[in-house]
Amino acid sequence: QVQLVESGGGLVQPGGSLRLSCAASGSIFSIYAMGWYRQAPGKQRELVATITSGGSTNYVGSVKGRFTISRDNGKNTVYLQMNSLKPEDTAVYYCTRGRRDVSDMYYPEYWGQGTQVTVSS
Repeated sequence: QVQLVESGGGLVQPGGSLRLSCAASGSIFSIYAMGWYRQAPGKQRELVATITSGGSTNYVGSVKGRFTISRDNGKNTVYLQMNSLKPEDTAVYYCTRGRRDVSDMYYPEYWGQGTQVTVSS
């Protein structure tokens, strides 16, 4: 059974940084693509970043240059480093395991429980 457990969320001031972690278990972590979604109150869930098994990354335009997704296959963990945070980054962030096709479309298959990120002064 696949389990994804996020950590690292919290309250941060605008311009600050946070690093989210997602520990995966129950499958061979290294062969799967991983992704982070977020959902703000009253808004649709949004794909933020993905990383393939080979380390290829994609980002939504609003976070390019500020967020970095990475993975440590030895620790079965994926990270989301978030810098220069803005109030509009406030959301629940979800870790997913999925697959990314040759067109770079990402299909989530398993979800974590989510972690709250609040950017406010």
